Amino acid sequence: MANKLIKQMGLPNSIANIFTARNIITAKDALSLTEFELMEQLDVGMAEVKSAMAHISEVVCPPCQTALLLMEQRVRDERSAGHLPTRLRGLDEALCGGLPFGVVTELVGPAGIGKTQFCLKLSLLASLPANCGGLDGRVIYIDVESKFSSRRLIQIGIENFPEIFLKKGMAQEMAGRIVILRPTSLSEFTESLHHVQVSLLQKQVKLLIIDSMAALVLGEHDCGASRQQVLGWHVSFIKSLAEFSRIPIVVTNQVRSQTGDEPLTFSFQARSHSIKKEDRASYDSHLVAALGINWAHAVTIRLVLEARSGLVLLDDDGIEMKGSEINTIHCQGQKALFNSEW
Repeated sequence: MANKLIKQMGLPNSIANIFTARNIITAKDALSLTEFELMEQLDVGMAEVKSAMAHISEVVCPPCQTALLLMEQRVRDERSAGHLPTRLRGLDEALCGGLPFGVVTELVGPAGIGKTQFCLKLSLLASLPANCGGLDGRVIYIDVESKFSSRRLIQIGIENFPEIFLKKGMAQEMAGRIVILRPTSLSEFTESLHHVQVSLLQKQVKLLIIDSMAALVLGEHDCGASRQQVLGWHVSFIKSLAEFSRIPIVVTNQVRSQTGDEPLTFSFQARSHSIKKEDRASYDSHLVAALGINWAHAVTIRLVLEARSGLVLLDDDGIEMKGSEINTIHCQGQKALFNSEW
């Protein structure tokens, strides 16, 4: 706003023309001078200078807001933004309707756990017609690791939404709404984000997926300090995209090994508290989310996908089944999401 032209601020032509004649073109030019300096350069009275400066300041300065007003605005935004249902009953209930709009949701888990499969399913849900429970919009899918499979996408669509995908031309229409970007370097990824920003303004984009953020950053920056510096800009930009567009942004993240000597960072590491200090040397490393604490703070919702020894079955309410109940699979959880054998 400091570079806003004075002639565009609605000042009377008489005083605006004087500013221009004295080469005081922008708000920054005017506000950099004292009232006495302006009075001397413009050759006008103090009353005219004060009136002009008050008007310029009002135009370029944001209005004052209290913490209460900011909180009320955030609540209104969250209520009006909505959610993208995942069609997993227990998860949607826990998230009060699904993945919320206007924030960053992260999927964390080791390779092969199903992060990309989940992203493919979300892409279909966002592109489905509104009368079928979808968002009836476009999806931008930034496929960093070239894991996106159009064949698998269509397969998921036919298996989960046969009433739509078996209609003539519907599979092509749904797939045509998903735009794939495949940056091969961090600089290309940064450029892709700028293109995304433009697309959010021009097209009906209802979901942004980045799969995965960690792949490029960890591959190009081994040093922790430089990595965090690079992440700083991307964290701010991605968060601003979510808040500006009011759409859900889903980012997948890898995991790394953490030894018992490292400090605990995330709540799901709490199990290591029970390990005695003298036993930590013999304690095997365990997996934690990559990218560090700064990235973790940028994420509003973190969904951790873990593989345990044996199968863990969830009922329709997302609660782990115990005892004899585990002998019968009668919930739609993993099967409906991934449509593959485990």
